[in-house]
Amino acid sequence: MKIYFNILIGSITQAFQQLASNKMRSFLSLLGILIGILCIILILSAVDSLQANIEQSFEKLGRDVLYVDRFPWNEDPGENFWKYSKRPNPDFNDYKAITTKVHSAEMASLAVFMPTNVIKFRNNSIRGAYMAGVTFEFGEIFKLEFESGRYFTNFEFETGADRAILGYEIATSLFPNTDPVGKYINVRGRKLMVIGVLKKEGNSLVNVIPFDRAVIISYNQARKMINISSRTTWGTMLNVKANPGVSLDDLRDELTGVLRVHRHLKPIEGDDFSINELSTLTNLLAPIFKVLSMVAIIIGLFAILVGIFSVANIMFVSVKERTNQIGVKKALGAPRPVILMEFLIESIILCLLGGALGLIIVFGITELATKLSGFHFYLPAKNIILGVSMSLIIGILSGIIPAWQAARMDPVEAIRS
Repeated sequence: MKIYFNILIGSITQAFQQLASNKMRSFLSLLGILIGILCIILILSAVDSLQANIEQSFEKLGRDVLYVDRFPWNEDPGENFWKYSKRPNPDFNDYKAITTKVHSAEMASLAVFMPTNVIKFRNNSIRGAYMAGVTFEFGEIFKLEFESGRYFTNFEFETGADRAILGYEIATSLFPNTDPVGKYINVRGRKLMVIGVLKKEGNSLVNVIPFDRAVIISYNQARKMINISSRTTWGTMLNVKANPGVSLDDLRDELTGVLRVHRHLKPIEGDDFSINELSTLTNLLAPIFKVLSMVAIIIGLFAILVGIFSVANIMFVSVKERTNQIGVKKALGAPRPVILMEFLIESIILCLLGGALGLIIVFGITELATKLSGFHFYLPAKNIILGVSMSLIIGILSGIIPAWQAARMDPVEAIRS
């Protein structure tokens, strides 16, 4: 066993010496492997990261929630755009009907979105915020988490008190060096006291509401600020959470019946609302992820194929250059497995170096992409294992024929050459 271990160490040492003595040739050889591993692992890691982002959103928003809207999420409106746009927005009366008559629902919440123009605090101001007037259950359905402060009390909600909750970006822009809680902001001519700041959410593929840029007030406060029933709002969102043990299909059936009765729809009339769920968005994105994965594999396989031929070619050249050395070793008693191992290990090390460089570059790109995009990209352990395994297999495939050729050489002919 010790003899074989010494042979292995000697082969590895000699392999590194050979690679170091021909740096440019070695680099050009591993370039194909590097590009192949880079293409495959980078795109697979991007797909894994985006899928993980969706899963995290599902865990936060809940898999047991239905969304009542004018538009269906599972189709492109196309010719039906005007038909859907003429539907009534879900309103407070719909919300009350659901909370009192849908027995399979644990709770429901309504959010009304309205223009904010400018939000001010002293000399600081910000535009482009999403202002939402919400019913009390909104915080529980969306599992709001706070950086500081709190949610509305029942009293604040019922009385429509001048209170507001700020998203992380809004808070840091208006209050860069101070805690916003207890301070007053000016919105649409009214002063609202900040009672809470939400934790930073970051970007998400399933962003039902961009909470980082949101200003949340109570529904009753919103009614004081604008005419909610008019077209001055940007729209509404009605969410319904299923009771524990109730499937979304059962909830959808009961919800559809209650809304049809509440809206006085005749049996021959179609629904004037759409009931959506988050899994619809996953189904829409799944084909895109599949195509991206296939593109990564195709591009990577072409690059790897080029890399295999490149490494094999270099190994044949290496065998040719060291023919005399091979003859001397065999004449001194070196068996075929030792010669074969020497060249095979050199090929494997070359490919592993290429794969390692590819993985390092992928890691750097994911870190940079996370900082620039706001999405959390990462390099999963399974992709690292995949990259190393592919490099190992490529090294064996590239080096086995040249190594076998070297091992079968006649020592007399090799020395004479």
